[in-house]
Amino acid sequence: MSTRDRKSSPRTRSAPSAPAPTPTPPGQGERRHNRPLREGLDELLSHTRDIARRAKKMTPEELDYAQQRLEWLADEVWRVATGEATPPE
Repeated sequence: MSTRDRKSSPRTRSAPSAPAPTPTPPGQGERRHNRPLREGLDELLSHTRDIARRAKKMTPEELDYAQQRLEWLADEVWRVATGEATPPE
């Protein structure tokens, strides 16, 4: 069987590729429409990266607080993303 025959075989054909995403004009992306969500995600990522860098050097108390803050930030991001009201304090 030649290389050409293999390429035309239905078993070796690859699925058609998805169309390339259309570029959005500057200032029209999700970052501009939902600033509270973007800010919450940025803070969550920043905290996560900080924990990843310092975890081996952190005391058990610092790790506990970092985990609590991580959970709180994740809850805040979830509330903003789903449109839920913030819990009463």
